[in-house]
Amino acid sequence: MRPAPHTLLALAASLTLPACNREPEPDAYGNFEANEVVVSAQVGGPLLSFTPVEGMTLAQGAVVAQIDTVPAALEHGQIVAQRQATQSRTGEAAEQIGVLVVQRDIAERTLARTRRLRAVDAATAQQLDQAEREYRTLVAQIEAIRAQRSSIGRDVSTVDARVALIADRIARSRVVNPEAGTVLATYARAGEFVQAGTPLYRIARLDTLTLRAYVDETQLALVRLGQRVTVHVDRGEALRAASGVVTWVSPKAEFTPTPVQTRDERADLVYAIKVRVPNHDGSLKIGMPADVRFAASVAAR
Repeated sequence: MRPAPHTLLALAASLTLPACNREPEPDAYGNFEANEVVVSAQVGGPLLSFTPVEGMTLAQGAVVAQIDTVPAALEHGQIVAQRQATQSRTGEAAEQIGVLVVQRDIAERTLARTRRLRAVDAATAQQLDQAEREYRTLVAQIEAIRAQRSSIGRDVSTVDARVALIADRIARSRVVNPEAGTVLATYARAGEFVQAGTPLYRIARLDTLTLRAYVDETQLALVRLGQRVTVHVDRGEALRAASGVVTWVSPKAEFTPTPVQTRDERADLVYAIKVRVPNHDGSLKIGMPADVRFAASVAAR
């Protein structure tokens, strides 16, 4: 028996509809990543407190850890006392110079009077020599104390630099979160001894992720900075579409990365691009795969 005409039409429609509804092939594939920051200790010492926990959201400027500052505080107090003692020597030198200046002025007037008396034979040569010696001695003493005061001033400057250095070390013992974001991993706990440069935790902003994808040379004409593109992410058996913006295009070619290539494509050269995608609901995750479609390529099809 031959099938009825309406049965053939139904069968033909069922075969052609999937082909018509098939989604266009993506232009590029990639994975999401974030700008991660590893926060490290800037000074060494016991970790008195440490608040970051994986998954915690931290505000920029929040104090998240405290390193013991007792040794630095004691050293700071010692150097401050040393500075005060050195500064007092500067005051003593200034007082000595003041006294010697008065004596020098008197000796200078005495020398001038003795020269006048010697000119009329009213004073002896020995008296003139004595007056000159006293005057020159006082001048030399003033110069010596001035040089000493200058040296003391340099000592004070050196001590001030040490005070500032220790004060900075004490300030750096408070670990301040550098940017708002979510804690991805922690590497320390309260009570541990850390050295300067020891990683404490890793943080990243997850409200916006970056999709790193790869395009071939023929697709470069479809990509430009600031371009809006469509990003698709698997959501169960469906695809979730999101809008993204191209923020970077690699200036040099590279071989297709292993995670996104087939065996036959290993010799192909591609260009990396970065697409910024909003993630306000947190559904996008670091490392999640996604594909990209460029509006220009869709219009060309």
